[in-house]
Amino acid sequence: MAGIPEHLLKRAQAAREKAAAEAAGIPASDAGDSGSRIPADLLERSKGASGVAVAERSAVPVVSAPGNGSIPFGAGPGGHTQRLLTVVKSGSIQDVKAVPVDKVHTWPHLLGVEFVASLACTAFVFVFSWFVNAPLLQAANFNQTPNPSKAPWYFLGLQELLTMFHPMIAGVTIPGMGIIALMFAPFVDRNESNRPEDRKFLTSLMTVHLLFWSVLVIIGSFFRGPGFNFTFPWREGIFFEL
Repeated sequence: MAGIPEHLLKRAQAAREKAAAEAAGIPASDAGDSGSRIPADLLERSKGASGVAVAERSAVPVVSAPGNGSIPFGAGPGGHTQRLLTVVKSGSIQDVKAVPVDKVHTWPHLLGVEFVASLACTAFVFVFSWFVNAPLLQAANFNQTPNPSKAPWYFLGLQELLTMFHPMIAGVTIPGMGIIALMFAPFVDRNESNRPEDRKFLTSLMTVHLLFWSVLVIIGSFFRGPGFNFTFPWREGIFFEL
């Protein structure tokens, strides 16, 4: 009986005594009903013809002890019975939570939007080239180098750095440090939020990178004249062609 709690043993003993008293014709008030916590109406409802009682509105069968002293059907160890009259609400065993999810599948959500954006960009370039004339220049003359000789706009930032630092520093060290910083940025900031206000570190890092390179490209495009010397475009004109 070590596995049965003491209070259950007491309740089972009180139930057996009361059942024996009722079988002998003794009123419930004289059989020590005050010591039992089971109401008399529930005991009456739990009686069955075969000695097996089933509590109404409960999914657990309840067994009552017969008055002849024999071990009832479905009794526990040592003939002890236990009444389960509590109905467990579904809310206490079911955990239903509606958690919003901010992630979607790559297909079709992301790739569909990117495909529509590529079609829109292609249509814009097609219409723009239809209305804007962009002729090619004459064939290059290797005997005459244009002055100033500028790289394409996407390399002008690097060419501008070459006018300020040694080629090793301007062409390898500074661009390499920028690329390495951008490569390690996701490992430094592990914030998984997609909102810009929550990613201040990465937003600041990318903003500084773009501003630094944009300033170099603008200076090389509009503020460099013959000999790649610094000039003001509103005084000597713009020495830049797409």
